[in-house]
Amino acid sequence: MTFQQELSSWNPFLKPQNAVQKVPEVGTQAPSTPQLKLPRSDGKPVIMAFMRHCGCPFTEKVIVKLREMAEQNPEVQYIGISHSNQLATNNWLKDVGGAGKVEMVVDDSQESFSMYGLGISSLWAVLNPSSLSAAINLGKTEGYSVRPTESGSRWQEAGVFALDANGKIVYSHKAQTSDDLGDLEAALKSVQATPRAQF
Repeated sequence: MTFQQELSSWNPFLKPQNAVQKVPEVGTQAPSTPQLKLPRSDGKPVIMAFMRHCGCPFTEKVIVKLREMAEQNPEVQYIGISHSNQLATNNWLKDVGGAGKVEMVVDDSQESFSMYGLGISSLWAVLNPSSLSAAINLGKTEGYSVRPTESGSRWQEAGVFALDANGKIVYSHKAQTSDDLGDLEAALKSVQATPRAQF
């Protein structure tokens, strides 16, 4: 990790690499991309988290929570989507204890992020006092601290989506601030309330 890599993650002049689409609504078919093929061939419902950069303490909290949920609910497929490159994602996963049963998808082109309405955050969304305070408290109370950022942007928007076994959206949440993690428990309840795949 170099100082230049860390500095690049703070570049405020980034623009989305792809046209950012509307956030998919509940009841619509989930977009599928080359990196993120949906619906799943195994017929499982899916909970997926589009993550901020590898190194973000909020991203670390999300992967740990997904890992725990995947152990407890194997009937659901959990997917974490990283926009950091493969090497940076692999290095970060080693630092945070691995992905466990969570499937990690690396999309450093950010195509899938754009398809789900996730573009570049505003300055306020990342650096507002409440989010900065939440990051500090997360380190003090739960041990999630800021790690080096080898690849990716601190301005990338995050989101959580849940799909039933047929690939329809049953939970949709675009993060409004950097500390907005969505409600993974609500996402799980939404897929548990849906029928199995119909082919």
